[in-house]
Amino acid sequence: MSQLVEMYTDGACRGNPGKGGWGVLLRYGDAEKTLHGGEAMTTNNRMELTAVIKGLEALNKACRVKITTDSKYVLSGITEWMPNWKKRNWRTANKKPVLNVELWKKLDELVVQHEIEWDWVKGHSGHPENELADQLANQGIDEL
Repeated sequence: MSQLVEMYTDGACRGNPGKGGWGVLLRYGDAEKTLHGGEAMTTNNRMELTAVIKGLEALNKACRVKITTDSKYVLSGITEWMPNWKKRNWRTANKKPVLNVELWKKLDELVVQHEIEWDWVKGHSGHPENELADQLANQGIDEL
């Protein structure tokens, strides 16, 4: 697993819940690929998760992946909260069902196929790849 794929993801919503979109920039060496999509009625957190899932689904073999997101929800969920959710049968510390559980379970299936490094960037701070992922997410909404 030597090749490094850089992945930049973002989700957007107009209304929360409301129309939502997700965007992904994948970079492998000099090659770049963009992905985007949308849903008519969703939440920002669902779109942030969907972006990462769609990006990982686009990889056709096991890779080293550096995922950069501006979502603390996604980052905290995958790196901190998920092990305990799984121990508690997908329940939170206060015994409530985990929100967006089907997306978290899908992400959990995908991450084990790769060697992943997680990185957080402040949204709308001028980070070029994050700005592009945001534009793609908004394009996903516009195309609904």
